[in-house]
Amino acid sequence: MSNILPNIYEWVPMFIAFAIIAFVLGKFAWPTIIKALDEREEAIAGTIAKAEETKIEAERLLDEYKVQMAEARGDAAKVIEEARAAAESVRVDLVAQAEAEAADMIEKARMAIDAEKRAAMADLQSQVADISVEVAGKIIGEKLTAADDAALIDRLVAEVGGLNEN
Repeated sequence: MSNILPNIYEWVPMFIAFAIIAFVLGKFAWPTIIKALDEREEAIAGTIAKAEETKIEAERLLDEYKVQMAEARGDAAKVIEEARAAAESVRVDLVAQAEAEAADMIEKARMAIDAEKRAAMADLQSQVADISVEVAGKIIGEKLTAADDAALIDRLVAEVGGLNEN
């Protein structure tokens, strides 16, 4: 026979050994291997399913977060606008109060000026009357009586008052 092919006597024991090994492996090892592979496949499928659920939950939470952020931005803008409106209201109130106080101060100053003006005019009229009586007495050359003084003063005050009104 040839050197390449094994001897027939060697084939039979090899075939019997292979059949025994295949039977033992098929009976005891193969179910354990298949069971381990099935468990591994189930674990991987479970992990993939769990990852998909986690991804969906993460997307849902991201959408919720975006909605909450939009609401927070809206609320912040609203608070800022309310603060601006309140500040503007306070500013308007302060300006109005300052203008009212300024107008009041101006009115009081005008009243004080008018009072001082009237007092000065009265004093001036009194002095003019006294000077006029004195001048009239010197012009006439005689001393006027108290009644003459009073009549002359009244007439001069009326004339000066009439000039003041014009």
